[in-house]
Amino acid sequence: MTDPPKAPEGTAADLIASGLRLFGQKGFAATSTREIAAAARTNVASIAYHFGGKEGLRRACGAEVIRRMGTALGNHGAPVPAAPQAAIAEMEATLRSMCAFVTTSPVAAPLVPFMLREVGEGGVIFELVYGAMIEPMHRRFCALWAAATGQEAESPRTRLLVFSLIGQLLYFRVGRPVVTRRMGWDTLGPAEAGTIADLLAANLHSLIERERRS
Repeated sequence: MTDPPKAPEGTAADLIASGLRLFGQKGFAATSTREIAAAARTNVASIAYHFGGKEGLRRACGAEVIRRMGTALGNHGAPVPAAPQAAIAEMEATLRSMCAFVTTSPVAAPLVPFMLREVGEGGVIFELVYGAMIEPMHRRFCALWAAATGQEAESPRTRLLVFSLIGQLLYFRVGRPVVTRRMGWDTLGPAEAGTIADLLAANLHSLIERERRS
């Protein structure tokens, strides 16, 4: 069993934090090393020292996305439970953990805009995060769905249903200003996140019951 990746420290951590924020706001090409260094309160040469250059920092930002998400969601390397109720329980727990992380955790705030940029541009960081996290998590959720419903894990319908479950959750991060304004919430804190998680869990159970009947 491999040890979990360690969190970056010191100047390297400051540069990664600045890179995540600025790459997410402006895009990789439009962000200068001078801006990154200034935001991290260090000198430009430190980027080359710690990461070999701007592209290396970009890769480190991608690795930090994987580390933070993995820390928040836990290790899902265990065998997929065969019992339907156990599979449903894991799906619900995962949705609740993801909801709490993406809506309320300060460390999640820069990850979504950074990844939206990288997904839009394609390239090496998208491939890195897709291969290390997105695809394995999606495959596991599909396998859990199959255990819960009796459907084929890798059928097009199952894969799309899983995307729909994850997509509705991510909207509450991307559309946070819209949600808080329409709901009349001053903030989106733990209580509000709990309400959202309850709704997501109810949607999950409704979908499972519908698919079992089909």
